[in-house]
Amino acid sequence: MDTTMPPTAQQRLVERQRPSGPVVMYQRWEQLLFLHWKWDADLVQQALPPGLRVDRFNGAAWLGLVPLFMRDVRPRFAPSVPMISNFLELNVRTYVYDALGRPGVYFFSLDCDQPIAVQMARTFFNLRYEHAVLQASVDDEGWVNFDAQRSDHPEKNHFRYRGFGPAGEAFPESIEFFLVERYRLFASDGDGEQLNSARICHAPYLMRQAQVTDWSDGMLRLAGFDPKGRAPDHICYSAGVAMEAFAPERVEDV
Repeated sequence: MDTTMPPTAQQRLVERQRPSGPVVMYQRWEQLLFLHWKWDADLVQQALPPGLRVDRFNGAAWLGLVPLFMRDVRPRFAPSVPMISNFLELNVRTYVYDALGRPGVYFFSLDCDQPIAVQMARTFFNLRYEHAVLQASVDDEGWVNFDAQRSDHPEKNHFRYRGFGPAGEAFPESIEFFLVERYRLFASDGDGEQLNSARICHAPYLMRQAQVTDWSDGMLRLAGFDPKGRAPDHICYSAGVAMEAFAPERVEDV
């Protein structure tokens, strides 16, 4: 029987603190739309690698679909190069914790239009990056039009959204805090035998409400989760954050 306890409120806040050790990468995340669906926790648990437990809010697991702009992505020792450092991403994610009760994010997929980024993320972080064709623009009224198509799949995905209203930090123990205030990534190797954890550091997100006129759930279905057209249970937006990434470390209890 698994007796690991879920993270306490204090453990979730502690993760915000800047970790020790050298930074390995810098990047900015911009124009983030967070679409989330409640999901049966046992079904999500079955899709996780050994060593991770599904994190729950009000008894449910949550699946996220997040389109965003990646900007100024660069390793610590190199400058930003526009043709390489700026690209788009669409990720499918859920929320987990390890045997030490450390909360984090687990990605089922990360579709990206920068081949170098795909290869580096696969090689150095064991993240499930996928080659994709993505296009996005922002009009004068702040509407983001975001299109994504995985390279080996015919289905096209379209999102149209913008933020509105005042921006503010998520209140601790709120659903927004649970969903977005995550400062640790988990990833496993192809055999599921080695689990790694990588810390990230950034200022707390400034969250806003979101208007969404178009969304697609194709990437969720490719990850094995079909909402059958059900609308997201939670929607929010952030203009973005600048972040630092730290070297991944092996999680021993797998």
